[in-house]
Amino acid sequence: MALDTAKIIEQLKGASILELNDLVHAIEEEFGVTAAAPVAAAGAAGGAEEAKSSFDVELTSAGTEKVKVIKIVKEVTGASLLDAKKTVDGAPVVLKEGLSEDEANELKAKLEEVGATVTLK
Repeated sequence: MALDTAKIIEQLKGASILELNDLVHAIEEEFGVTAAAPVAAAGAAGGAEEAKSSFDVELTSAGTEKVKVIKIVKEVTGASLLDAKKTVDGAPVVLKEGLSEDEANELKAKLEEVGATVTLK
């Protein structure tokens, strides 16, 4: 069975973010893989070189609970509701820079608890 790559790419261009998110989850379940594993492995390899003292928290994806993520972004950035929504819609985006490891992990956990995907840099 040959794949029509151009046709698949064209279909993906027309898909909404929610549809793409559902597709990723379906692929992960079907094939027993995770899209986040390479990112985590790359982050771990980079952290072994030297201990970092400050971290940037990047919102990679809002996930399915976008409203809850917007509320958290509004809370932690002090932005208006509209600005928080624009920030979340613009993911991937750095939410906070120069945080301590504990602060960064706390914010990451808070966002991941409502389904967001977060990367520490």
